[in-house]
Amino acid sequence: MLSIQQKLTQTQKLTPQQIQYQKLLQLNNLALEQRIKEELELNPLLEEEMDLRTVENEDDNYDEDSTFEEDTEFTVEDYMNDEEYFDDPSYKDHREESFRPVARSRETFSEHLLQQLYLLEITEELTILGEEIIGNLDSDGYLGSSLEEILDDLETFQHIKIAREEAEALLKTIQTLDPPGIASRDLRECLLAQLHTMSYDPYYSFLAEKLLNEHYEAFLKKHYTKIRESMDLSEETFHSVIQLITKLNPKPGFGKVDNYELNQITPDFILEEVDGGFRITLNDRSLPTVTLSKTYLDMFAENKAHRNTSEREKQTYKFLREKFESARWFLACIEQRRDTMLKVMQSIAEFQQDFFRKGMLKPLRYKDVAADINMDISTISRVVNGKFVQSRQGIHELKYFFSEGIMNDEGEEISNKEIKERIKNLIEAEDKSNPLSDDKIAELLKNDGLQIARRTVTKYREAMKVPVARFRKQA
Repeated sequence: MLSIQQKLTQTQKLTPQQIQYQKLLQLNNLALEQRIKEELELNPLLEEEMDLRTVENEDDNYDEDSTFEEDTEFTVEDYMNDEEYFDDPSYKDHREESFRPVARSRETFSEHLLQQLYLLEITEELTILGEEIIGNLDSDGYLGSSLEEILDDLETFQHIKIAREEAEALLKTIQTLDPPGIASRDLRECLLAQLHTMSYDPYYSFLAEKLLNEHYEAFLKKHYTKIRESMDLSEETFHSVIQLITKLNPKPGFGKVDNYELNQITPDFILEEVDGGFRITLNDRSLPTVTLSKTYLDMFAENKAHRNTSEREKQTYKFLREKFESARWFLACIEQRRDTMLKVMQSIAEFQQDFFRKGMLKPLRYKDVAADINMDISTISRVVNGKFVQSRQGIHELKYFFSEGIMNDEGEEISNKEIKERIKNLIEAEDKSNPLSDDKIAELLKNDGLQIARRTVTKYREAMKVPVARFRKQA
């Protein structure tokens, strides 16, 4: 028997302008410059280097039935808060949403991967996911963010929901592109992807895959005798399998992926110490100055007076009005992005005063900055990602200033970045014929007042890609 029930639910809904703002917020200045130039090409209501700031006496109550409210003044802020208009299902933004970068003199590695992605016979949603995966590769070609995070971002900000099984299948496909193993999440997945993709002796490929699946940890520790006996292989066969694995590329993107270390960095912020305080400026002088076009605004006003004379005039007015609204949203988002970035950078500078003055980094978390300036943690993450600041201490990515902390014997919190640096210095200064074990490093740090467990030392050492003591030993 069917029954009718009434249910009240609460859902989060982002307006078109909020989505556009979030997209602009995660761009650095170089990417924003390109995005502004793209918008200038798409929207005739925008132009460079004009001083026009506001427009009066335009209508913001247009609908298909030609009902208007005359002589109404409105500003960008009115549209910023016009929730009813954004929620109107009849509204459609006809602007091209896809990002088309300006052609460069040579193909980048990311473009090389994207060209292969676009040849795959997949849906538009999966293509967007593939673009996000390629955009999240680190300098070695590994996937820098988890697949779950990428899927959550797509659902939240682009309203694209993809099943985990479909996403996993696409990721496996991307790992077979050239170079094979790209976008892997760990070394084992990278090596296995290459074994599945590249042409090797089938027998040795099978044994290598079995070794990586069943004896991976022992393989990393080079317990070869134990592995050979467990797999019941002759020394000759086992040697051939190990040779095959060592021929594989553990860093498929090394030297290829566009990364900050291999390119000139343009800082997004300039921080200077002035009269005992800090002066922070956005390094946005290269950005085009974008304003509303006076020519098209005059055309808009003239067309408004004749909008009811014919169907053509009505459609022209509708087109100009949509472009006008889109232009004002874009300008408002640019300004809001600027304000948000300055607030985040000012908060970071306040928390990390000792670093900018003395080079001493303190523990700092995203939630600390979010609470300080009353913003969401996701907003802080978007501002921090891929942005750089120049100070007298050098040029640093904003991510550098965030780290967890450990309390020393004096009750002072020490950043884990500083602890990693101390571990690195101890290892560099060690006797290479008798390298320091993780237990010994923990003991030396304890003597300096840092109560750190051996497993923590191991975690930090592995994060710095430093091998264990027995592999550092030199005769």
